Amino acid sequence: MPTELAAQLVAVDSVNPTLVPAGGGEAAAARVLAEWLERAGLEVSVHEVVPGRPNVVAVARGSGGGRTLLLNGHLDTVGLLEPDGGLDARVDGGRLYGRGAYDMKASLAAIASAGAECARRGLRGDVIVTAVADEEAASIGTEALLRHWHADAAIVAEPTDERLCIAHRGWLAFDIETAGRAAHGSRPDLGIDAIARMGGVLVAIEALDGALQEGPRHPLLGTGSVHASVIEGGQEYSSYPARCLLQGERRTIPGERRDEVEAELRGLLGGSGGSISFPFGREPMEVPVDEEIVRIVQERTGSHEVFGAPFWTDAALFVNAGIPAVLLGPRGDGAHAAVEWVDLASVERCRDLYVAVAADFCG
Repeated sequence: MPTELAAQLVAVDSVNPTLVPAGGGEAAAARVLAEWLERAGLEVSVHEVVPGRPNVVAVARGSGGGRTLLLNGHLDTVGLLEPDGGLDARVDGGRLYGRGAYDMKASLAAIASAGAECARRGLRGDVIVTAVADEEAASIGTEALLRHWHADAAIVAEPTDERLCIAHRGWLAFDIETAGRAAHGSRPDLGIDAIARMGGVLVAIEALDGALQEGPRHPLLGTGSVHASVIEGGQEYSSYPARCLLQGERRTIPGERRDEVEAELRGLLGGSGGSISFPFGREPMEVPVDEEIVRIVQERTGSHEVFGAPFWTDAALFVNAGIPAVLLGPRGDGAHAAVEWVDLASVERCRDLYVAVAADFCG
């Protein structure tokens, strides 16, 4: 069962080195998981996306003639925090504590255990268990995975408190820069204040966010939003700042087009004389409620409830690749927090649900 494997994974440092340069990366956790899956009889391969940062792919091979279901989770975690956001995997009161217990090493253990059971049952279709690198940063793991693997549907086992998620928001990062002229603070005739020029931009961001909150609503996700994230400029009290940089984020909902959102954000510049660029972004995700993988999960849970998540996940990459994907994972709390835990009984229920859905979907 998945409890022991989950604890083993929590005890391994797999902090994403893109987020924390001293982080251990995914290699050690990948070895633990790959060895477990090999012992369970699956066909296992380990692929380095970049040096030291692998994906694990394990196939419970079917007898033929059935559809393929992909079960996905990520190996990386955010940085360590005390007391229970570290590597001390502790079980207390039916809960597993430690960094990644909830987000999402217990889910990895659940999909691995489900894959092992599917291999024992000998379904007609394949069940592919995938554990990827870098979901917490740039998702290079899932991007690499999708260049080589395809499936008829996917379950991304992000923790959802056993609720079925069929949509989530996207996001677009933006950088706005205003220029001034450096001069001594006593010479307003020479200096131009780049920070003051950013003031109108900040006011415009607040106004745009208010307009978005009053705008069209998605039935599961509500509205889009925008906020300022980081601002920097200047060097000391006695100098006019020559440059000011603002970094912000626009959260998007299904139906919002990237080109229209970029045009909207360019409107923030107003008369500031500034420039804007868009270093990175991800599309929102939504699958129809009548998609077969949705229907099968609903039948197996006995609930027609669905919800939309405010955060972004790799499920969007699967959907964009033509693979219908849903989010479904265990109960717990403390993702990215100092106290993180997952309910072990919930992990067991999720594991059994993945097996039942695979049996229906793969045949």
